[in-house]
Amino acid sequence: MDRKGSSVKGSAGRHGKWLAATLFVALPSMPALAADYIDVPGGAYASVLPTAETPLDVNVPALAMRSEPVSNAEFLAFVSTHPQWRRDQVPRVFAESRYLDHWPTADSIGPGQARQPVVKVSWFAAEAYCESEQARLPTWHEWEYVAAADATRRDARSDPAWRNRILGWYERTSGGDLAEIGGDANAYGVRDLHGLVWEWVDDFNALFVSADNRNQGDPDLLKFCGAGALSMQDRDNYAVLMRIAMLSSLKGADVTGNLGFRCVRPNEEKSP
Repeated sequence: MDRKGSSVKGSAGRHGKWLAATLFVALPSMPALAADYIDVPGGAYASVLPTAETPLDVNVPALAMRSEPVSNAEFLAFVSTHPQWRRDQVPRVFAESRYLDHWPTADSIGPGQARQPVVKVSWFAAEAYCESEQARLPTWHEWEYVAAADATRRDARSDPAWRNRILGWYERTSGGDLAEIGGDANAYGVRDLHGLVWEWVDDFNALFVSADNRNQGDPDLLKFCGAGALSMQDRDNYAVLMRIAMLSSLKGADVTGNLGFRCVRPNEEKSP
């Protein structure tokens, strides 16, 4: 389905979640294998990517984010408990044929894979995993808000050296074995937001970039892309643009060898 549908991609997002209802019913809690959730205080965030409904200054509510991306071992425990998400049982509408095909079998992982981030997992499967932890995938703005931090600053985006380090990773060719989870924590205590894998966000299918600010407010563009009609306000932040391009090219059932995920929960007590 193209962007003229009820959602930008039509296969995921708030208009597509009903498709997976039969696979999301009554998911029990995960065992104590899951990573910690780190409290992140809410705050104002100057987004470089406003939508037709969202201004530049975004107020991100407090949340609790997984300190690490989901690992192969954790996802194996999930599919063992929820066999409807095994690669040999999941319907193709929820995961394409390459789903988890880097595992030796549908119910085992290979040597050295346990602490690697799980990849080749669809948006639908990632959302189901998060639901099993009484959580959900982060929104685009939530992920970018936390990912803007370096080791000591909550917003390091104005530092060219920091931005160039991030961009250097995105420019490297993917391939070979992934490193294990466990990079340095940022100012919030969250690890591996950069430098390991790309990550799904809940509203990935609402991302669309216009290269020309004159398109902002164009009625044809808004009709075609709805709330996903976007304009890059900071074209120097190429790493953000690359993430948008990557995510907006996908459908909910798609998988790639360098795309994983993590989950978030609300944390109302720490909201501003």
